[in-house]
Amino acid sequence: MDKNYFCVIMAGGIGSRFWPYSRVYKPKQFLDILGNGRSLLQQTVERFKSICPLEQILVVTHAEYEQQILEQIPEMKTGQILKEPMRKNTAPCIAYANARIQQINPDARIVVTPSDHLITDEKEFSRVVLKGLEYVGEHDALLTLGIQPSRPETGYGYIQANKEVVFNEFSCLREVKTFTEKPNIELARIFLESGDFFWNSGMFIWSLSSINQAFKRYLPDMLQLFQGGMDMLGTDEETAMIEQVYGACDKISIDYGIMEKADNVYVACADFGWSDLGTWGSLYDLVPHDREENGVSTAQLMSFDSNRNMVYAKEGKLIVLQGLNDYIVVDTDDVLLVCRKEDEQYIREIVDEVKMRKGKDFV
Repeated sequence: MDKNYFCVIMAGGIGSRFWPYSRVYKPKQFLDILGNGRSLLQQTVERFKSICPLEQILVVTHAEYEQQILEQIPEMKTGQILKEPMRKNTAPCIAYANARIQQINPDARIVVTPSDHLITDEKEFSRVVLKGLEYVGEHDALLTLGIQPSRPETGYGYIQANKEVVFNEFSCLREVKTFTEKPNIELARIFLESGDFFWNSGMFIWSLSSINQAFKRYLPDMLQLFQGGMDMLGTDEETAMIEQVYGACDKISIDYGIMEKADNVYVACADFGWSDLGTWGSLYDLVPHDREENGVSTAQLMSFDSNRNMVYAKEGKLIVLQGLNDYIVVDTDDVLLVCRKEDEQYIREIVDEVKMRKGKDFV
């Protein structure tokens, strides 16, 4: 394995679209969503152990999740967990990881990934990532992974690709023309038919020098905040320093802050069985289906005149549905959610309303 390869896993989100199974105290990255005995975080770490050494995998998370990470990844050392004092989106998260990696290896090449995605073709995924790391080692490039779309999906951002770039049998590499936020269904159909648009996976590959130059150009104040505290990283003063830095940082995504502005952005257009597992609807496509096209995960289901529902409950629990079509049904110890699949984009708003009217106990 190349000693210059590092992985940054972003694991600080609360997974509110997977409520009520995903909660603030234990969000979806720490859950066995697929019922295979491993959490999404555990699967992510295992996936990248074939790309870089475990000691060069860093997890950036909210401070309250440190113990859960150590329990799930016991071979990981405390110093590999970067604890955010507050959620400020992905740009500060990545800037923090960059500063820590700069202490370790200024020649690093880095792959950045969310902690809660599903990859079914691990071999192809590793091939694409390793080729990407090779490319950014030889070029001043910010590389993102774009996924070949299979349907007109409105829940993902899109990347419009431009002309192909030739690099050492890396045939899926193209220049990026534009980034587009989540489109409506009509625009999503146009994107799919054009063949030039790819789903934005939220995974990135770059050299430390290239991403630092991008921060210097587009988010210089944020870069300066972290660079100014470099001497305190890895010491007893780190926590206080990071609290101060995060308090001064803007809340901004790496996409909006850098990727949409930079002129050296490329996309590897790949197909390795990717899902961001962002919603119950995305899980519906992955779990087993019964004769009535109900998607059932872990629970036992008896359905009567009920079709195309997504049903999730504790293993072995019996759920009985009658006359229900195209719904999400999620049963936990203290919350039962019944929601139309077509309205699942409102689950975040529902969570906010529950918090306001019922307090934090149910979120």
